[in-house]
Amino acid sequence: MTAAQAHLSLCHLLHMILLISSIFHRVNSLENDTLLELKDSLTNGEKLTTWNPSTTPCNGNVPNWEGVLCMNDTVWGIRLEGKDLGGNIDTKIIMNLPSLITISFQNNSLEGEFPVFKRVRRLRSIFLTANKFSREIPMDAFDGMRRLKKLYLANNGFEGRIPSSLTTLPKLRDLLLENNRFEGEIPTFVRDNLTIVNFANNRLRGPIPKRLQNFSKSKFSGNSELCGSPFGECKVEIPTATIIMIALVVVAALAAITVAFIILQLFRPSSTNALQVPPYKKGASTDHDQMEQGCGKAAMVTVNKVDLSVKLTFLKDDTESFDLADLLKASAVVLGGGVFGSSYKTTLSRHKVLVVKRYNQMNNVTQDEFYKHMKKLGKLQHANLVPLIAFYYRKEEKLFLAGYVKNISLAVHLHGSRSEVNRRLDWPTRLKIVKGIARGLLHLYNELPSLITPHGHLKSSNVLLNQEFESLLTDYGLVPITNQEHARDVMIAFKSPEFKNHGRITKKTDVWSLGVLILEIMTGRFPANTFHYSKGGDLELTNFLDSVMKEDVTVDMFDKEIGGFDKNNEGEMLKLLNIGLSCCEPNVDKRWDIKEVVDRIEEVKENSDNDNDNDDD
Repeated sequence: MTAAQAHLSLCHLLHMILLISSIFHRVNSLENDTLLELKDSLTNGEKLTTWNPSTTPCNGNVPNWEGVLCMNDTVWGIRLEGKDLGGNIDTKIIMNLPSLITISFQNNSLEGEFPVFKRVRRLRSIFLTANKFSREIPMDAFDGMRRLKKLYLANNGFEGRIPSSLTTLPKLRDLLLENNRFEGEIPTFVRDNLTIVNFANNRLRGPIPKRLQNFSKSKFSGNSELCGSPFGECKVEIPTATIIMIALVVVAALAAITVAFIILQLFRPSSTNALQVPPYKKGASTDHDQMEQGCGKAAMVTVNKVDLSVKLTFLKDDTESFDLADLLKASAVVLGGGVFGSSYKTTLSRHKVLVVKRYNQMNNVTQDEFYKHMKKLGKLQHANLVPLIAFYYRKEEKLFLAGYVKNISLAVHLHGSRSEVNRRLDWPTRLKIVKGIARGLLHLYNELPSLITPHGHLKSSNVLLNQEFESLLTDYGLVPITNQEHARDVMIAFKSPEFKNHGRITKKTDVWSLGVLILEIMTGRFPANTFHYSKGGDLELTNFLDSVMKEDVTVDMFDKEIGGFDKNNEGEMLKLLNIGLSCCEPNVDKRWDIKEVVDRIEEVKENSDNDNDNDDD
């Protein structure tokens, strides 16, 4: 290269640097001007005193202006909550913030027309709870917002029908619409991504869509004309009343003749228990698998007197009450027997089906301690937890009553035969299941901060799946009320490295259990100790972890039943597998805490190019 050519190349390089610097400066200047324009458009915007043209909104990842979220000198979010701001959000202004993906104006006094957020299609989160909006939202208000995940509109005065454009959004996960004046029917959502919803205290009517019927009754309360599960059946014309009457007579006869004995069995001391439960194939007890195979087989039952003066204690205010006498009249089938006791599916009516679980390893707990702990568990309410409805206390044994989940457990889906499950679990379904488990576990950590292990017995047979394959955790929060000798023998938390090596459990022990579960989900391998226990059981679980953790992390480790994975999702699947391995870190100090684990799981996508969609699609 000649000196002249070198000089030209250097000049060209300097020119490019100056050009890039100029563009970067113009982008920052545009953000400054845009935010200042937004400030001027809001009533009481002058209270945002740090929004000053003499400074920039961001300094790297650190905001200079209050309520601004920054990354790499760029504004990616606005969070102005409880600032007494009025007026409305002019979306023509915020369109000029190219990296904006979240916006929150909760607890202000915004009013008027619903902002035209579809102009800003890249938004992922919109939080407008507790403002003064009072008009109808256009049906097409969310057209094209393919990335929207969270929409919080509660505690306003919105009127009219729920916008139909919400029903087709591919990533919508949270939808809070309570305490408004929405009317008409709840629309049917095309996807089954919703994990947090609330439609309470509106003017809604008609049937609750099937995909939403697994949410609790409280999420729909205050709408007197809604019907369908979890409320009463919608009124329909029945042309053949005679057939219905015959069916009712048959059901009543079967309940009176064959089923009362099984419920009576629940109240008999465990030392005289003669109920024989067929074992789960592969030699593992089902615990809470909710498998109904073999339920019609004969069971030898010895019946003792039941003390009907002892009442059920209900944990939910919105639960329709019933008593022991109602249980005795109900039909029931044996679901299975596990390390704590037996489980029964009990049908009180066509619209009320419960699971009754019998525990006989809690007799070292005083009645006062037991009641206090159960009240804590009864307050838990989350889309990924099986809610406890009521309990029965007797020193020798306890009964827990919970909602019945129609689908069977994750364990059966992973390890059962094709006759036991309708379909195999593909990658999107497994990712959905893991995220549901993680969200449910995080909720336990947040709501039960005094517990060292908020779950304590996390395993695939204690993860139930509803018809939309959403995860529901069960058998949580039992460590404080379980006889400690029994807990050490059977509960998963006590199989952790920290307990084996140091005789203690920690706040990260449930994270270790989550890691084991993720590895089981992704590899399809069967960690035998999560189902039955013995001295050999500990060895089996250790061998399971060693066999996974010593291998090279490649696609060869994945369960072949996942099927259909390719280069688009291979990276995300490996990412989740590595998260599971990190959760199983033997050194507690190096193991992630629950918040970091959940954050990393939430970042995993179905496809590695999910966020590369064209905003104009």
